[in-house]
Amino acid sequence: MQELFHIIEEPRVCSYLPEEAASLDIRLVSSMSVAEYAGQMARGYRRFGMQVFRPACEACMECRSMRVPVQRFELTGSQRRVLRQNRYIRAELHPAITNHPAIARMEHIELFNRYHEFMHRQRGWPLQHEEPESYYRDFVLDPARCGRQWLYFNGDQLIGVALMDEVPGAISLVYCYYDPDWRDQSPGTFSILNQLLYAKYQGLDYAYFGYMVEGCASLNYKLRYQPREFLVGLPDDDEEPLWV
Repeated sequence: MQELFHIIEEPRVCSYLPEEAASLDIRLVSSMSVAEYAGQMARGYRRFGMQVFRPACEACMECRSMRVPVQRFELTGSQRRVLRQNRYIRAELHPAITNHPAIARMEHIELFNRYHEFMHRQRGWPLQHEEPESYYRDFVLDPARCGRQWLYFNGDQLIGVALMDEVPGAISLVYCYYDPDWRDQSPGTFSILNQLLYAKYQGLDYAYFGYMVEGCASLNYKLRYQPREFLVGLPDDDEEPLWV
């Protein structure tokens, strides 16, 4: 793995628990193998573009890395209903490689910005606006060449995008955004289920969900997916990770 730098950022206000101070352990990576990235995933790291990161907060351990053993995952009745009500949606899986025509088109960026404008109005999210250069940097660049993207269509209209990493034995659910007009059909749940079922049918072992934070209501949706495992502590690169 080729690191350009590796830092622990200065403490700042936590976006999950505003009464806490947060810091990230950030690695800027120019290249790494999928096996190396699989090892980083198992140690609680996430990826956006060339940044691989995990929490490194001095006084708080509320962020716990969560994964689902997908071969033991079974749909609940409510999850089956979400799949039925979205049965008209066409899901296409594409590799997130820079020369692919479906990557970082203006249609994607406009959809991303429309979603964030809606969430800013509805939930008070900080307003985030992407341009082609920033979208490419933050969501497309992929030093491990493991990035995938699910494109969700209603007819010929793109109504959602889910970014996913795939390594040997596992996927990581990176990010999802969608047309606000689709919101009543539970698109976030639909996208998670689509990715879990993909991993299960591909014979993979785990789906990594990022961080679960008790006390942060916006992350409670992750508890709907069972069974689940949590990483113990923040293991070093040469330390075997323990999930319970």
